[in-house]
Amino acid sequence: MTPMTTEGEKTTRPAGSARRALAGRLSWGLADQAASSMSNFAVGIYVARSLGLAAFGVFSLAWVTYGVVLNVSRGLATDPLVVRFSGVSDASWRGAVARSSGTALGVGAALGAACLVVGLALGGRVGPAFAALGVMLPGLLLQDAWRFSFFAAGTGRKAFVNDLVWGVALIPAMVVAARVGTVAAFVLAWGASATAAAAYGYIQSGIRPRVTGARGWLREQRDLGYRYLVENVSLSGAAQLRAYGLGVIVGVGAVGAVRGAELLLGPFLAVLMGLSLVTVAEAARVLRQAPHRLAKFCLLLGAGQAAAALLWGAAVLLMPDRLGEFVLGDVWHPAAQLIVPVTLGVAGAGLGTGAAAGLRALGAARRSLRSQLFASACYVGGGLGGAAVAGTVGSAWGVAAATVGGSAVWWLHLRSALRERHQNPIREVRTT
Repeated sequence: MTPMTTEGEKTTRPAGSARRALAGRLSWGLADQAASSMSNFAVGIYVARSLGLAAFGVFSLAWVTYGVVLNVSRGLATDPLVVRFSGVSDASWRGAVARSSGTALGVGAALGAACLVVGLALGGRVGPAFAALGVMLPGLLLQDAWRFSFFAAGTGRKAFVNDLVWGVALIPAMVVAARVGTVAAFVLAWGASATAAAAYGYIQSGIRPRVTGARGWLREQRDLGYRYLVENVSLSGAAQLRAYGLGVIVGVGAVGAVRGAELLLGPFLAVLMGLSLVTVAEAARVLRQAPHRLAKFCLLLGAGQAAAALLWGAAVLLMPDRLGEFVLGDVWHPAAQLIVPVTLGVAGAGLGTGAAAGLRALGAARRSLRSQLFASACYVGGGLGGAAVAGTVGSAWGVAAATVGGSAVWWLHLRSALRERHQNPIREVRTT
């Protein structure tokens, strides 16, 4: 039996409780991504210092390829999970997670096998790195699926602990990889530690991934999943095309320089990505509980991230050369020339994520797909066009301009989607 409250208490207490709950979930998102990004940052720095610019470029090519596969998995498996199974009953969540994580595992096995074959066929410097990535993809994707599953349930603490396990497992793995001294060894070490964390995720959740349920999951979520697949792949695929094209136009070292500049923004990117783990789920909660507040929520989210990116970029500009050389070694000087355009690009992306979260929460998959396709086309065009005109620096400025323009399109589509919802109220997204 609940205690009686006055009318004033009914309006203030639930609001305060909701704000505290939101702050708690966002905090765990930031903490989790901090753990994940610090691990990735450490790997990147270790490889850059250990193997030099050219080998770091090879590692970066494998990294962006992983990003494409990861976004395939998220589009088909975990993005629909977050949209439709955030804040639902435990039984509904557990059934969805079993099928969603099974889908992620199946995607990892299928695309991992393809990556292994391509790597063996390529040979040379690049082939072994891609073959190693193919072996590790199932564990990498399953670990990521557990993170999103925990955030959908509002238990970000478990995702944080899981990423801590990954970080701890990385330490001995990196020591072994350094002794071998190849890019493939570092990829294997990175993936093996993620697989250990994926196994721990099964212990945390008590849910067994159902690969056999993947077909049913894809069928049930096809209205969102396939659009999110195209949207996500266009995003990461654009980054991959830009990296491959930059390597052809300028050289593999240019890819390493761009990755080095991104590493300098690593701590802020940890914040950006940490928020992205929970923003769609939170936007979906705002839509269910107070739909009139969704636009304000998205605006505050995007503007806050953009402002934080600019502040962090300004701080990086003040970094002494001696410290930069200590962190990145030979990668520092070419990366330092890209700090300003890369910062502007990240700020533009941060602004756009506010609108993207709103469109995802609304289930406006067509509008989010159009926005992402436009932004991705601009990204590739700006990145490669800039490279052809002015090399690595030109590519960075082209990407910055494209990202800011793409963000504007995201916000135009969100405004239209909110207007349509106001004129024609839609049913809540399905939770079964």
